[in-house]
Amino acid sequence: MKKIHPNKVVNNFILFTGIICFIFLFSSCSKKMTFAKSSVVPAAEGYVKVKSDKNNNYTIDLKVKRLANPSDLTPSRKTYVVWMETKENGTKNIGNIRTSSGFLSSKLKSSLKTVTPFKPTAFYITAEDDESTTFPNGEVVLRTR
Repeated sequence: MKKIHPNKVVNNFILFTGIICFIFLFSSCSKKMTFAKSSVVPAAEGYVKVKSDKNNNYTIDLKVKRLANPSDLTPSRKTYVVWMETKENGTKNIGNIRTSSGFLSSKLKSSLKTVTPFKPTAFYITAEDDESTTFPNGEVVLRTR
């Protein structure tokens, strides 16, 4: 039977513990919210990843695929606006998204990346005629669960 050196066992344990802590540290800082199926744009699906940083800011990374062009909706609209709901600061317009197809794919894709000091609790997307609106006026096309 081969004898294992005690230092090797300790080093392996430290390495294993470090890897587990590293995985836990980075997975606990990020939260993923998926959009529920929509009757307005039934083929659309997507998610929002929210990650906090050491300065108490939140990085938002939104991805949606197969979101129809807003001009194809009834009634027709000009843009999609992304709204963030917060517990203490109400609802905020965090930007608009455009739908486009990729270079090698005809699949419609939309995305938005931004940073906010407000802690988000939910997200939704409305079809609007004005991308700078401060209140949602259009129909909600997607909402996180």
